[in-house]
This record gives sequence, C-alpha cells and structure tokens, in this order.
Amino acid sequence: MPPAKNTTRKATKKTTRSNTKKTTHKTSKRRMSPAHKKALAEGRTMSATVDKYLAAINTPKTRGRKVTKATLTQRLTSAQAQAKTATGVEKVLKSQEVRDLQAKLAQTNATSGADVKTLESAFVRIAKQFGENRRIRYGAWRDAGVPGDVLKKAGIARTRG
Repeated sequence: MPPAKNTTRKATKKTTRSNTKKTTHKTSKRRMSPAHKKALAEGRTMSATVDKYLAAINTPKTRGRKVTKATLTQRLTSAQAQAKTATGVEKVLKSQEVRDLQAKLAQTNATSGADVKTLESAFVRIAKQFGENRRIRYGAWRDAGVPGDVLKKAGIARTRG
C-alpha cells in the first residue's frame, strides 16, 4: 500500500462565473390596477356569501326534541363528576359521554350564528350577478338546494338547460 499523500491546500477564493457576471436585465413586476384588485375582492366576498348560504340551507335538520344549552351544560358537569369517580369500563363510558356532550355543545354554539334569513337576504342581493359571472343557471341553483322562491326574489329566471 503506498503511503498516503499529505497535501495542504491554500485557502484561495474561488471565483465562479456567476460571481463575476452581473445581471443587467431588470425583472419587471406587473402591478394590478386598483379596479382589478377591487373586482377580485368583490368576487371573494360574493363567493363567501354564496358558500355560507348554501352551507346553511344544506345542513341536515336535527330530529327530536330541542335541547337547550343550559341542559347540555348541566348534563356535562354531572358527567364530568361521574367520570372522575368511576372506575374500569364505567370510566371509559363516562369519558366518552363527556366528549359527546362537549361536541354537542360546540355544535349548538356554531349553528346558532347561522341566521338563515340574514344569509338569504345577502344571497338574494348578489346571486344574479354571481350567477352571470360564473355562468350558473337556474337548474344548477336548484340542484344545489336553493328554493325556487329565493331564486325568483334574486331575479334569476327559470330557464331550460
């Protein structure tokens, strides 16, 4: 086996081609006009309005008796107390009951903010323009679950196709 070469290199500054070459071209950024920005923002708000209304009308209706928030919180506190004292399988079942009650309580808090009448009036104001912009016709609105009387209020004519 030949002896290993022990060479020392001087620390020299390497110049690469990219370091020596200066870029002379300018990158041109296209700026959006204020009118274009306004149109984009208007489109976003219209989409959000339509989305909120469609989500509100397409949520499934809950069956059975209505349960108040006060009743749910009372049941939750008693279930939490029972979960602390329970042992074995009973502890697991009570823990799951606590989780279920917390989910129901969160759901009632979320759905209480969705006032369908307010969303409907906002939808009626913008639906015709939104539909024209996106080429959405009467049949597509009906397929999405929008009632015919709401479309009539919005000024969307019943068409074929």
